[in-house]
Amino acid sequence: MHYRELGTSGIEVSEVGFGAWVVGTDWWGDRSDDDSIEMIHHAIDQGITFFDTGDVYGHGHSEEVVGEALADYRDEVTVATKIGYDFYNHPQAGHGELPKEITGEWVREATEKSLDRLDMEYVDLLQLHNANVDEVTPDVLEALDELKEEGLIKATGWALGPSIGWLAEGDMAIEEEFDALQIVWNAFEQDVGNHFLDTIEETGSSTSLIGRVPHSSGLLNEQVRPETELGSGDHRGFRPDEWYETGWEKLEELRFLERDGVSASETSRRQGAIEASDRERTMAQASIAFLLGFDATASVTPTFRTKDDITEWAAASDVPKLTDEEMQRVIDLYEDNFGIDRFDGMDALRSSVDGDDIRDAGLDKRVAEGARNEA
Repeated sequence: MHYRELGTSGIEVSEVGFGAWVVGTDWWGDRSDDDSIEMIHHAIDQGITFFDTGDVYGHGHSEEVVGEALADYRDEVTVATKIGYDFYNHPQAGHGELPKEITGEWVREATEKSLDRLDMEYVDLLQLHNANVDEVTPDVLEALDELKEEGLIKATGWALGPSIGWLAEGDMAIEEEFDALQIVWNAFEQDVGNHFLDTIEETGSSTSLIGRVPHSSGLLNEQVRPETELGSGDHRGFRPDEWYETGWEKLEELRFLERDGVSASETSRRQGAIEASDRERTMAQASIAFLLGFDATASVTPTFRTKDDITEWAAASDVPKLTDEEMQRVIDLYEDNFGIDRFDGMDALRSSVDGDDIRDAGLDKRVAEGARNEA
């Protein structure tokens, strides 16, 4: 496993992180707390040190499980959480979005409650969860600064998406020098990542990107196939049918990324180092390696469901890096929509999620700038 700095915070994160939205919830399959803790410990064994949870996941239960699992490893890991939803006063209705609460006072109260559930004195990274531009007032920014000064948090982030608004929000996070910006980003959904890569370059910001959903909801790790039946509670079922139908065709255009070699499971069993050039590179690993091919990326957080997933995908940090030619070919294929000439479930910004809120957020930097000025 290799490690990168989060912005200029001095905080180190593993290139592959553990997204703890699978812990303490049933949105990505049922598992006991003991199973979740076992997965987290296995992740540590594979070199993962970055664990990203959120207060709304399981209405606080994910934080409790993560805190219990990491109790004996606190000085060895980087812990992130998210705040911004008022689940204390509102019951969860299916997968619908809960009312948000983002004020200076709420930021402090929610952070203190998260620390209690995690049973930690501080979190390394505190992220605003799906906050809109007009919600991030000077009062909120001041509260974040105070929490940092008091040592309750080490770094600040903004976690966005999927369809709640993100262009103006991400631009603001970058220009305000938040340490991290977390987005949905993968080889099949490149536009949003490209936008923020441009903003980082244009502003000279030190903000790091954290890419989640690198496997595009089961396509790029081949866990969702034509014969797969997704359960009613499976979060991947919210993708349009066209997304999967065309996605399987797009996948075949990326087969050039796969390489034969020593598998991740075999590498973990062997004694001694295996050179990167001798390692296998699976499609799932290549999809993570693609995002790691950008200097602004700090970490990629796939959705682990099993220990085998962790073993294979954590090794994406050590497989042969994508060459410049391979990186460019993935970008070029995306620009041509992988040769697909029919509707593929994607919206105006080449995103598979609902488009209304994305359009509201702004289709270009001029609109994003206007949103910031209005705020």
